[in-house]
Order: sequence, then structure tokens, then C-alpha cells
Amino acid sequence: MTRDSEGELCGRIVAQMPEAVILADRDGRIRLWNRGAETVFGYPAAAVMGQSLDIIIPEDLRQRHWDGYRRAVSAKRTRLGARALPTKAVRRDGATIYVELSFAILLDDAGAVIGALGVARDITESYTRQKAVRKRVAELEEEMATRSRSDGPGVAVRRQKGDGA
Repeated sequence: MTRDSEGELCGRIVAQMPEAVILADRDGRIRLWNRGAETVFGYPAAAVMGQSLDIIIPEDLRQRHWDGYRRAVSAKRTRLGARALPTKAVRRDGATIYVELSFAILLDDAGAVIGALGVARDITESYTRQKAVRKRVAELEEEMATRSRSDGPGVAVRRQKGDGA
């Protein structure tokens, strides 16, 4: 095993992470796009370098995204701190996916903003499954509420096995 410098080691870690690692400059232009980003979003790094983050942001979320981006760059920090945020994104093929995204503002040694760093993981499958479960729970709660209303006020019915119910 070779001895890498700290910078080389960090570069290898970022390059080989399965999560998408994206660095955008102060203007929101992509400056770093790792293999994980290629997998999650479907774009090769060469196709996105220098492009706006808009290529992965759904059109209906862009205004909110850029408002938050400008606030974070101006404040030199994100409002989320260390928390990850589930959100929608767009793949190269146009498919909408859900990603869990954490953010950080990257500063130079003098404290000036270099850009914004995002780390994303595709959570589409689990998000969709959880959404279906929440929908079913809401349906069952509504069904129970409807049954309670139809039983009339103050009427409690207890059904036991074998009582014909």
C-alpha cells in the first residue's frame, strides 16, 4: 500500500464514495461531481462541470432552492446544520427521484465562501414505500372515524369472537 498525502487520501475518499458528492461555486455552478453523483443522477462528470445545479433541481423547486442557496452563501452557513433533508431531484433521463441531502458551506482559510457542498443518497424506494404506508394509515384512520360517527354519539361497541359480528 502506498502512502498518500492527506489531500490525495481525501480526494480518493470523495471520488469513491457511493453517495453523490457535489460542490457548486458561489454562483451555483458545478465544480466537483463524484462517481456517486454519476450513479445517482445519471450524468457523467464531464457533462456537468461548469453547469448550473438546475440540471438536477425540479423546475417547481428552483425558486425556493436558489433563495435558500443565496441565504446560505450570504450567511456562510446552512439553516439545517447537520440535518439531512429529503427532497426531490431530477435524473438525466428526466425521472423524478427522492434524495436525502445534507449541505455545508465550504470556506477558504480566510473565511470566504468557496461554494456549497451537497452529499446525496437516493432514497426513492424507501420514500415511496413510506409514503404508501402513510397514505394507507390515513385511509384506515378515516375509515375508523367514519365508523365511529355512524355508531352515533356515546355508543361504544365491543365485538368479541363468536358474537355474530
